[in-house]
Amino acid sequence: MNFTELRAFGERLLRSGLGAPILLMMMLGMMVIPLPPFLLDIFFTFNISLALVILLAAVYVKRPLDFEVFPTVILIATLLRLALNIASTRIVLLEGHTGTDAAGQVIKAFGEFVVGGNTAVGLVIFLILVIINFVVVTKGATRVAEVSARFTLDSMPGKQMAIDADLNAGLINQEEAKARREEVSRESDFYGSMDGAGKFVRGDAIAGILILVITIIGGLSVGMLQHDMGLADATHNYTLLTIGDGLVAQIPALLLSTAAGLMVTRASVSTDMGVQVLSQLFSSPRALAITAAILGAMGLIPGMPNLVFLLFSAVAGGAAWWVTERNKRIAAEPVAAPVTEEPSNESRELSWDDVEVVDMIGLEVGYRLIPMVDKNQGGQLMGRIKGVRKKLSQELGFLIPSVHIRDNLDLAPNAYRISLMGVPVGEAEIQPEHDMAINPGQVFGSISGTATTDPAFGLEAVWIEASQRDQAQSLGYTVVDASTVVATHLSHILQSHADELLGHEEVQQLLDKLSKSAPKLVEDLVPKQLSLATVLKVLQSLLQEHISIRDMRTIAETLAEHAPISQDAGVLTAAVRVALGRSIVQQISGMGAELSVLTLEPSLEQILHQTLQGGAEGAGGLEPGLAENLHKSLIEETQRQEAAGRPAVLLVSQAVRTLLARFVRHSIPGLHVLAFNEIPDNKQVKIMATVGG
Repeated sequence: MNFTELRAFGERLLRSGLGAPILLMMMLGMMVIPLPPFLLDIFFTFNISLALVILLAAVYVKRPLDFEVFPTVILIATLLRLALNIASTRIVLLEGHTGTDAAGQVIKAFGEFVVGGNTAVGLVIFLILVIINFVVVTKGATRVAEVSARFTLDSMPGKQMAIDADLNAGLINQEEAKARREEVSRESDFYGSMDGAGKFVRGDAIAGILILVITIIGGLSVGMLQHDMGLADATHNYTLLTIGDGLVAQIPALLLSTAAGLMVTRASVSTDMGVQVLSQLFSSPRALAITAAILGAMGLIPGMPNLVFLLFSAVAGGAAWWVTERNKRIAAEPVAAPVTEEPSNESRELSWDDVEVVDMIGLEVGYRLIPMVDKNQGGQLMGRIKGVRKKLSQELGFLIPSVHIRDNLDLAPNAYRISLMGVPVGEAEIQPEHDMAINPGQVFGSISGTATTDPAFGLEAVWIEASQRDQAQSLGYTVVDASTVVATHLSHILQSHADELLGHEEVQQLLDKLSKSAPKLVEDLVPKQLSLATVLKVLQSLLQEHISIRDMRTIAETLAEHAPISQDAGVLTAAVRVALGRSIVQQISGMGAELSVLTLEPSLEQILHQTLQGGAEGAGGLEPGLAENLHKSLIEETQRQEAAGRPAVLLVSQAVRTLLARFVRHSIPGLHVLAFNEIPDNKQVKIMATVGG
């Protein structure tokens, strides 16, 4: 197996999720199973190599966030070194009486060659390394990490507000704002993790001193009491082995402490952990090449374990060559043509492009609802909103504009706000991790949860855990998730304000589409007979009373027929309603042959006629007492019809229909007001009640 195949195998192993369990098994094995000296040499050499790679990667990284897996690497390397200490201490205590090579060539080399076989020199060098690591590097790095973490967390709200200010000022777009928010979050996570990683490094330095003292005392006890060694021989063997073991552990510890200090003192400007380690730790060919050179030089020194050092030198050199070749291939790939740099915001003049257009439909969410609109985090709200737009476009007959979604830190974390033309028209708070159980009017019991109200229709509801869904449905509740709650609320608002969403541009699009099948009709209608503004008023009047404008051909033909008689939008709307009578009635009562209606007393209707003749165009022209009594009576009869499962329809003459429709539009939304001539011939009218004033 060559190097490329070996590396590919390693990548597959890490991506499979087995890397962490295997590493954990290795650590446990080193702690429990006695290792032969040769394996100890390999593991100690690997530990030194890993520390060198980490240090040089920290040196060459451009920003701390480019090496955000660093705290995890520090923890893994520290645990690996402590496991090696346990394994080596076991061998020193078990086999130390046989000689200074009992724990392998690496420990022997550091115990004899590095310190000249002098135990006093070895102790002094070890203590110096510990002091440098513990008092200087680790203490400073820990303090810097604490301060950086605290200031980074304290500055998060200000940074978020600055991003929002830049976004509102038009200096950045929504994508850039999202990227900057993600970087702020990553920065806080990184320095918080570095604060904890500093504690690991500091504890490791303390553990080194304790392990040294315990191992020397334990070795002397074992050698003298169990193996009948003299004090001099026991001191020589166990002290050299212990010092060699301590030096082998403290040198990588010092390198890691230095790397940690470099990372936290550097000025700051998501995938599986295994993939992050491969892409960040081994992405610098320079770090691998220098590591290979250092290991190669160490492998050529007489007395060192040449084979092991030269082996890892070759591995690091091969990795550096492979990474260099990969970077060359990436650089040789064709790239897009460079974009001409635009003048900076400070130097260019203001233009009309800097004036932001008000969003027709806007949805603002609190920060805890951001995952609901982020597809990368599994959010489903974007798909639900697209479905709402498609459904309403098909039902109403024109394209619903896109919904502009943005986060708003001024809102409560779980709140959202819906706006039309920049004006808020709906707002509510939801619980994204829960489902809403809505009481449709009749349920067979209660369910535990947080009481609330359905934001779309004002029905009683309860926020419940997802595990309670089946129970709630069995009790008669209608259960929906949080995304559906928002989408339903948005759908209800868009239906209620459909006339505001239709403008000149949309009407022109409708006429252009109709001209493909009826070109002569459109050509004769606009602008020869009617202006585009008049057609727009007619269509808006229909949408105000929830009448679909899908049948644009019938609407256009009716307008063309009545345009020579009147140019008044109200008269034209009444004529179109008559033409669409079958569709209007079917939408209310379905395919049934009978239509149950309410009517007005003749005297009351006569009063309304006189009111209109007096010049009153709305309900404000009615006498207050009469208006109040009429409103109360209509509410009572509407409730009776709905309780009986029938639609509430008020049938009046053509002359007063518009007046009454405006009168009940907002106060009695369930009541439909129809004129006599809007009822198709195939419908039988059944009068259920007569309303008096």
